[in-house]
Order: sequence, then C-alpha cells, then structure tokens
Amino acid sequence: MTTTISLNAETLARLDISSVQQCIEELQAKGKISQLDETIRFEIDYPKEPTDPRELSEIPEIRLWFIRLNVSYPWLPFILDWESGELARYTAMLVPHQFSFSDGIQYNPEALEIFVMEKIFVISEWMQREGTPRRQRLKLMTKSLGYEIDDAFFDLIEFKA
Repeated sequence: MTTTISLNAETLARLDISSVQQCIEELQAKGKISQLDETIRFEIDYPKEPTDPRELSEIPEIRLWFIRLNVSYPWLPFILDWESGELARYTAMLVPHQFSFSDGIQYNPEALEIFVMEKIFVISEWMQREGTPRRQRLKLMTKSLGYEIDDAFFDLIEFKA
C-alpha cells in the first residue's frame, strides 16, 4: 500500500514535517516499519510562474524542507515508492544535479556516491536496530540509483552484538 503525503507552499515554507511524523507513527503502530510492505510518496503543490523553468528539486524552499526531513528520518528512502520515481526525486532534493529534457536528472557523480554510501550506513544500522535484515531490498534501492553493492561490503559494515 502507498500513502501519499500532500505538501503545499505553506507547509514547505514553515518546514512543517508533521504530516510525515504522523504517517510514520501510524506505520509504527502496525509494526516494524522495515518489515512492512508499505511505501510513501509525496504530492507537491507549489505555485510557480508559468515561465519558471525550474524543476521542483531546483526550488530552494522545497529542497530545504526535504533536507529537514532527511535529518529527522535519514532511513526514509527505504520506504519511498521507488516505482513511481519517488526515490529519484527525493535524491534530487538532496544531491546536486542538472536536469535536461532529453537526459533527465544527471546527478553530480561524487555527491551521489556520498549520498548512496551514507544511506547504506544509516539504513543498515536502522534495520539492525529493527531486527530486520532486508539486505536485498537495500541492494535494490542502491541499484535503482546506479550502484551495485557487494554482499562483502554489507558483511563488513554489519554491527556485531
């Protein structure tokens, strides 16, 4: 099941992440989030002038909201609706990139690598705290961003109790 969280200009301007907090609390009430087969996507309603060529990820107010969200829930990419492109959009909010109509999003390669590695560390540790080793899903997430991560790397970073 996919939950859609609506964001508008006021929510973004106030850096109000309460709608996400509420959604996370509802998911936690169902059990360990990392074990659920539920996803999240965002519907962003932000007014732009008709001549404004910027993508949503190029608007500072929107990016700042996503930066705040990322600080509060650094493991959130794991439960985004990847199939709808939500992971790519979320990544674009946090990673420098360029956009072209012919090639789509072109992330800064070094910045994307740092982002992916940070997410691997954060999400792996989060899954271990949850007691949910879903390495394959994490590998699928990184693969969707263009990275093949070997099992030996996951063996190296898993915390031993």
